[in-house]
Amino acid sequence: MIDIINLHKSFNSNHVLRGVNLRIERGETMVVIGGSGSGKSVLIKHIIGLLTPDEGSVVIDGVDISRLGERELNEFRKKYGMLFQGAALFDSLTVWENVGFALVQHTTLSKEEIREKAEKKLEMVGLKGIEDLMPSELSGGMRKRVGLARAIAMEPEILLYDEPTTGLDPIMADAINNLIVEMKKKINITAVAITHDMTSAYKIGDRIAMLYEGKILEAGTPDEIKLSENLAVRQFITGSSVGPIRAV
Repeated sequence: MIDIINLHKSFNSNHVLRGVNLRIERGETMVVIGGSGSGKSVLIKHIIGLLTPDEGSVVIDGVDISRLGERELNEFRKKYGMLFQGAALFDSLTVWENVGFALVQHTTLSKEEIREKAEKKLEMVGLKGIEDLMPSELSGGMRKRVGLARAIAMEPEILLYDEPTTGLDPIMADAINNLIVEMKKKINITAVAITHDMTSAYKIGDRIAMLYEGKILEAGTPDEIKLSENLAVRQFITGSSVGPIRAV
């Protein structure tokens, strides 16, 4: 579904991605781990076409998106849904208007039809009867759930998760992880998550890939990553300050 081939990206003298290679199969959830500043966000911006590679390619469902024009790329992005780190809800819109925002922009559905679809998506993420609330009236966990409902509103083929458990307490983080797993079962979607939360990575990932020094250092199932003999991987997954990765 997603094939990242020899991907390079620099910002002035900062060479962030140095030849990333990663293949993500249709229907799997790939979790990309790595420290702050390792390039996880830069990688996900390439997957969605917000950045153009200096070298290499990102092939989505057989299409090299770096070769698409702006209009073609905007049309192609309808394949994606994204849960942003802070949910990124519009404060001036109600919950259902937030969920239905893309439907307003990209379909000819009536207001009543959009509201009906938004209510169904909210029910899928365990939120019913909150359609007319404002984002300011929601807890952090509820905001994440509304963000996920918005991400699946257009019934995308690919879901992108940007640090899905950041800012949540352990219990709410576990609830969001469970919801991500349930979503996969319900809609059988291809997903990419970036995180430094290993509890989340182990729970939601079919495979985990570690990004380090601009390359994928190792990729495997959660069990394979837990048993990795690579010193950098072991240091990161155990959260040790001792090892090749320097605390900056």
